[in-house]
Amino acid sequence: MKTKILLMTAFVALFTFNGCIDKTITMEKLLQDMTSRDDLARLPTPAYTCSQFSSYDRKSVAPDKPGWYANWDRSEFIRTETIDGRREFVMFDTDGPGAIVRFWVTVASYGGKGILRVYIDGGQQPVIEGEVLKLLSGGGLIKEGPLATSVSEKTPYDRRGHNLYLPIPYAKHCKVTYESASIVEPGPKSGENFYYNINYRTYEKGTRVKSFSMDELVKNASLIDDVQEQLKNPTGPRMDHLVDKIESVIEAGKSWTMDIKGQYAIRELVLKLDAADIPQALRSTVLEMSFDGERTVWCPVGDFFGIGYKLSPFKTWYTEAAPDGTLTAYWTMPFKENCSVKILNLGNQQVSVTGKILSGNWKWDKRSMHFGASWFQQTRLDTGKKRDMEGNGDQFDVNYVTLKGRGVLVGTSVVLFNTVTAWWGEGDEKVYVDGETFPSHFGTGSEDYYGYAWSNPAPFSHPFIAQPDGSGASAPGYVANLRYRGLDAIPFTKSLQFDMEMWHWAHTTINHAPAAFWYALPGVSANIDPRPEDAKEPVAMKRADIIPPVSHTRGIVEGENMEGICTNGRVDMQTMGNIGWSGDTQVWWTNGKEGDELTLSFLMKEAGNFNVKAALTLSHDYGIVSISLNGKQVLSRFDTYNPTVIFKTVDFGKCTIKEGENILKVKIIGKNPKSTKYFFGLDCLEIQ
Repeated sequence: MKTKILLMTAFVALFTFNGCIDKTITMEKLLQDMTSRDDLARLPTPAYTCSQFSSYDRKSVAPDKPGWYANWDRSEFIRTETIDGRREFVMFDTDGPGAIVRFWVTVASYGGKGILRVYIDGGQQPVIEGEVLKLLSGGGLIKEGPLATSVSEKTPYDRRGHNLYLPIPYAKHCKVTYESASIVEPGPKSGENFYYNINYRTYEKGTRVKSFSMDELVKNASLIDDVQEQLKNPTGPRMDHLVDKIESVIEAGKSWTMDIKGQYAIRELVLKLDAADIPQALRSTVLEMSFDGERTVWCPVGDFFGIGYKLSPFKTWYTEAAPDGTLTAYWTMPFKENCSVKILNLGNQQVSVTGKILSGNWKWDKRSMHFGASWFQQTRLDTGKKRDMEGNGDQFDVNYVTLKGRGVLVGTSVVLFNTVTAWWGEGDEKVYVDGETFPSHFGTGSEDYYGYAWSNPAPFSHPFIAQPDGSGASAPGYVANLRYRGLDAIPFTKSLQFDMEMWHWAHTTINHAPAAFWYALPGVSANIDPRPEDAKEPVAMKRADIIPPVSHTRGIVEGENMEGICTNGRVDMQTMGNIGWSGDTQVWWTNGKEGDELTLSFLMKEAGNFNVKAALTLSHDYGIVSISLNGKQVLSRFDTYNPTVIFKTVDFGKCTIKEGENILKVKIIGKNPKSTKYFFGLDCLEIQ
């Protein structure tokens, strides 16, 4: 009898060793997968697709139809149901086997009483129920931490993006609803503005899933705490046996190469650059990596690590920038036979590079994938003139990358320099998988995709999302946004196309540089080839680097070409036809109050006394202003109110113009009783 028991034990052990183990998807397994970088480098098993439900504007039906860029991305639901007398808006409804893997929400005009409910496997009672923000990021479901948080902490709570990364598996079906008396009706006219994105997996048919329950949540409480702590510490314990040091001075136009032979996986790549011009070095020093003879990585060093060309400390689960400028990537990057790491200095200065590569053993199999990264810059990109919330105008989609083959998208980033006081990222992501004609991921705004909200400039770090620098969010300045994917990675079997709308609130010119990161089986192709000329471009550190100040002679000085700074409010470029503005554009100052000032500067090639006239805009929401030119008052009081939008030419008389910089100062001194606001608009100056 003992012999039979021992034989059975040996059989079970052999059965388990050969991989025939229970592959049931559970909350426990999903939590463990979140911190396994090695698993991300292999094709997922069991196979799954990743899709998204969101509140995108439902007028967006096809690229060739009106409304493709419609922007009422709020309070759009699948349907409305009455459950136990309650009005519940259905925001997510799908069959399993599957799992919700990321949940993002922000709300405006919120009464604080919105109730989120999650129904599993056809159950009539919700397994999760509570105030929506408290559940997602306020400790109502699990402790606050990387799995349940809001960003940025430097902004008011109700102006944050609320992110839940706790996996919610379901065997047969899942429905998520929202109840709020503040929503008048779904869509753009709702009283409350409710924005949401929900990423979810759908597993191949036959996959066993243990559905979410509060008992499962309690059972995994300790593991949840461990995962939250582990995600805060991307380094963790190391058992790597191969360390290659990097130490080289690379002359302009030269490169450095290291070859690694054998079957390994890079698990940590550390670089630090030293140069006279660090920002330019971060952009013009390029990391090129080839695995088993295939070049799959071509990306400027700063963009590869997520900061772009401006050093800003941050930490995620996959990349990190230390305060001293040390950059670390924790991606697992396996190879079967060899790997080549090359650092190219495409700039015109000497760059000193130090660092290391940590590698460990890897068993290459048919599921193993190579790591890939692509990058390009749209230099001096024209954002387009006209736009409105209905989607009419000059918006367009920017293709970050299109991949052919089989693999998994694991991240994107964008680095840009904004040139006006206006929000750049109203555009939505659109991800097409395996030839889809309509994207399975259609978002609600660039900042929503990157996990924050309301075009907020405050920096933040999180294991899967970060804004190292957002100073140029709605002002002239720099922006770096990144999002990495773990459980919400997007597998593709034939192709993947990632697009992001360019939906800037102003007509201007910006530098815009997106990067994409993926894993793929050998043989994958990307449509983004190396762009050395883009990497060589001088980086923009100020607005004038992209839009140089025009040095004028006598004639027209356009208001939108002046540099503007206000003590309060926003300075934008506004484009409207049929008004008579030269170029259909004006400089537009909004949200100022009585006593606030706007300073506009322009350059002249010659000095002298000139006749100066101004084309000023009048409208129903404009204020009363005084104006001075180079310290001399030219208008003591001018009421810019009018029932309709018109422009009027006002004579400043003889004015002293200086060679070089001249300053036009506008002060709000009141408003007409009929006016609703204190706006101000200048089409141009005429200097004769």
